[in-house]
Amino acid sequence: MKKIFLSIFLAGLGITVSAQKSIDQKVTELMAKMTLEEKIGQLNQYNDDITATGPITKDADKAGQVRVGKLGSILNAIGAKNTKNWQDQAMQSRLKIPLLFGQDVIHGFRTTFPIPLGETATWDMNLIEKSARIAAIEASAYGIHWTFAPMVDIGRDPRWGRVMEGAGEDTYLGTLVGKARVKGFQGNGLGNKDAVMACAKHFAAYGAAVGGRDYNSVDMSLRQLHETYLPPFKAVSDMGVATFMNSFNDINGIPATGNKYIQRDLLKGVWNFQGFVVSDWGSIGEMIPHGFAKDNKEAALKAILAGSDMDMESRSYTNHLAELVKEGKVDIQLIDDAVRRILTKKYELGLFDDPYRFINEKREKEQANNPEHRKFAREIGAKSIVLLKNENQLLPLSPTTKKVAIIGPFAKATVENHGFWSIAFPDDSQRIVTQFDGIKAQLDKNSELLYAKGCNANDNDKSLFAEAVETAKKADVVIMTLGEGHAMSGEAKSRSNIHFSGVQEDLLKEIAKTGKPIILMINAGRPLVFDWASENIPTIVYTWWLGTEAGNSIADVLFGKINPGGKLPMTFPRTEGQIPIYYNHYNTGRPAKNNTDRNYVSAYIDLDNDPAYPFGFGLSYTTFQYSDVNVSATQLKGNQTLTASVTLTNSGNYDGEEVVQLYIRDLVGKVVRPVKELKGFQKIFLKKGESKTVSFNITPEDLKFYDDELNFDWESGEFDIMIGTNSAQVQTKRVNWEK
Repeated sequence: MKKIFLSIFLAGLGITVSAQKSIDQKVTELMAKMTLEEKIGQLNQYNDDITATGPITKDADKAGQVRVGKLGSILNAIGAKNTKNWQDQAMQSRLKIPLLFGQDVIHGFRTTFPIPLGETATWDMNLIEKSARIAAIEASAYGIHWTFAPMVDIGRDPRWGRVMEGAGEDTYLGTLVGKARVKGFQGNGLGNKDAVMACAKHFAAYGAAVGGRDYNSVDMSLRQLHETYLPPFKAVSDMGVATFMNSFNDINGIPATGNKYIQRDLLKGVWNFQGFVVSDWGSIGEMIPHGFAKDNKEAALKAILAGSDMDMESRSYTNHLAELVKEGKVDIQLIDDAVRRILTKKYELGLFDDPYRFINEKREKEQANNPEHRKFAREIGAKSIVLLKNENQLLPLSPTTKKVAIIGPFAKATVENHGFWSIAFPDDSQRIVTQFDGIKAQLDKNSELLYAKGCNANDNDKSLFAEAVETAKKADVVIMTLGEGHAMSGEAKSRSNIHFSGVQEDLLKEIAKTGKPIILMINAGRPLVFDWASENIPTIVYTWWLGTEAGNSIADVLFGKINPGGKLPMTFPRTEGQIPIYYNHYNTGRPAKNNTDRNYVSAYIDLDNDPAYPFGFGLSYTTFQYSDVNVSATQLKGNQTLTASVTLTNSGNYDGEEVVQLYIRDLVGKVVRPVKELKGFQKIFLKKGESKTVSFNITPEDLKFYDDELNFDWESGEFDIMIGTNSAQVQTKRVNWEK
């Protein structure tokens, strides 16, 4: 059975069993020649020091350590010249073992795409896969072998800055997005020159940090861990993701980096993961301030016993593992297992055949400004945009509007459009399409685009208000571009207050006093709280951070070249007091039946329970009508398949796309079940006036859940089958299903 599983796993990577036997033999022969110190060298990764994505550890001579075989990987080394220089050092080592070059290729490389949370708003796995595919093509052309993506953490707390890097709050949607991105990064298999190793991170439950505070503790039941946070990791492990990265947080008191249960027992044991695990930046050494290890030596011991194969930047392994082996505290077989996993990936990438095969200045130059990649960036950017309000049908905007004003701190911004976790290049400010330029390019030649900055993104300076108000008064329509700066969401960017920062809301209120029609664009890496705007501004567009082609993507939507079809991948709260807020919560013994009677029910006395905008929400320039749900049977037994369908009609005046969403509720279970769970969706394009029947097939597999003893199964009973336009607006049919 183990051999069969391995064959399936290798086939997913495009590697034949016979080829793998050859790699196994080569690894065995190489390891027989390696000293203990050379083996441990493969378990270390250092930063290049040109660009740092964490606290730097200074070394007197990193190149010298490479030349004596004390290093297995470098991160943040970009470009043919730089990576060649490092690989040259490795080729001077006794055994000439090539280096791996890793990089945080999170949402594009040379071409920047929307932040991952924005991409998820497309609900289009083909687009998301293609985004990762292009990123791999470009990154590999610059000498990169390995990306630290995708982040498949489930995130239910928008205060946590890293929600921008993931796929939102839902396990089902997040799993599909993770699989699409791994497929895109790894392409047709490792060994192809345009494929990079993907890395599933952060293992595990990092998105559940207490208080939404980055790096904080996670405390939850094992049932919640298995049901909500682990499925995306299991799915990408099954499909052959090359590597995993563990997380900074502790899980129920055990730091993930030293957590034997999740790494060695579950990942490498039950799941039979064949790749290797890298620590997050310095996380092995950080088990000391956690209070889990007294010093770096003990941290190294606990990490290697737990299953962490490669130490990123803490120097715990390089300084202490050999001593631990000689003292008999670490079995050499654990070292050998980690080394074998890493060397196997280097062989699969083809680096032993040619250490320089990814280093090619000609290929790098060809991918420096690929016009087809930019064209795609414009498309996925437009399709990531979510229309939240359009009450007066101000959108789409006519290109012949005489005077349009764009006001706000992001109108002429450049690098801000990249969002956090983008790769910085010297010419970024020239390559990025600003919102001003994108809109101006689509206005009629007889129209005028006015501009005023109005304020900065994050200070209290109101000196530019007067100019902005006067500019608004001259316009027929005002486009306000507000939100958070690109470095206000991301790693180490947790916020307790997720309202508009600085005086942006004050500026919006002043412009609203002019009485001019306002289109509010919100640029952000997370759900923000904008309750005043939501109540007072009739037209609101959520643009996230869209990347290199941001201005063109935005203009395509504003002027109706593309009808927005994005749907929210996270619930938007009314205020921070509701957080964490997510659609698939449990009911209580005293559920709130409405938002007016709040006595002795689970409710706030000063605020509605409902969110500002629910999970799955997003409008279109057209309208869609749903019929009642039809089901193939209301009484089912055993492994029958239930077909649920609706008729969807485009009842508006524009062609458009709609994401039809399927939710299921198990009404009674041995453990409490969520009020609804996403179990399927289809993105449907309809011409105006067109109708289509949309069907979903449901099996008992869709009804399974973990009980309090971690058994994964389903129970007989009643189930609500719900289909609709978002998690709050559904049509329901009840069925009874017996085992």
